[in-house]
Amino acid sequence: MNKTVSIIIPVYNESENIERFLGQVTALKGEHPDYEVIVVDDGSTDGLPHDRIRSQVDQLLVHTSNMGYGAAIKTGIRHARGEVIVIIDADGTYSPEEIPRLVTALDECDMVVGARTGSVVHIPLIRQPAKYVLTKIANYLAEQKIPDLNSGLRAFRKKDVEKFLHLLPRGFSLTATLTLAYLSSDMMVKYLPINYFSRKGRSKIRPLSDTRNILLTIIRTIIYFNPLKFCIPLSLFLALLGLVVLIISALFMERIMDGTVSVLVLTAVQVLVIGLVADLIVRRSS
Repeated sequence: MNKTVSIIIPVYNESENIERFLGQVTALKGEHPDYEVIVVDDGSTDGLPHDRIRSQVDQLLVHTSNMGYGAAIKTGIRHARGEVIVIIDADGTYSPEEIPRLVTALDECDMVVGARTGSVVHIPLIRQPAKYVLTKIANYLAEQKIPDLNSGLRAFRKKDVEKFLHLLPRGFSLTATLTLAYLSSDMMVKYLPINYFSRKGRSKIRPLSDTRNILLTIIRTIIYFNPLKFCIPLSLFLALLGLVVLIISALFMERIMDGTVSVLVLTAVQVLVIGLVADLIVRRSS
């Protein structure tokens, strides 16, 4: 059965690449007339050719200032007419030819993620260590293996994602939040291997701040859906640290650091209680 599909393309300072990329996307409409193409200009300052873009797409939405990747995606979702949403970056790293494959696979799950595990994957070396660590943390907190936490090519239903719009951040961590929100809600996520090419033009990613934001997003999202998964390990760590301080101070120091031990143990108890209360609230509201 044909599905109405809205393809959302967030754009920020991609004037050199956007028309060529849109030509690839709009070529899909020949075989898929139900596809709607939405470009969201997130406050570009490089002279993005609005008139020419408008002639190629179904909707051009413009932010008057740069609000962030996530904000652009959310704007596109709110204006999308399709029952299925596909998001894809405009920098040439993802092939638009993968879109029909993702849309078809959505029949079997709640979200399809184009996992960057294909035969051609060009992830800059500087981003690989942070990506590895963040994925391992997300795997632990989500209690399952996540082949690609924050791929920018994915498909999902509009009615499903609307439940999470209030959780989605304005920055690049939107995709990681989407993945964890779906997994934490016991929704089915399917990963399809795709190629990931070298980007055209200058990257907008800020390695340090964006890595920090994604890490905070992972923790915040898991606490929202499964607070005990975070609070119990933290509580045990603090209690164990208190025990270590007690033993070391008793054996090797003139006096026991009872004040430090008391603070660590009481904090461990408080974290555990907060986690239990938060878990009760989550279960009552679900």
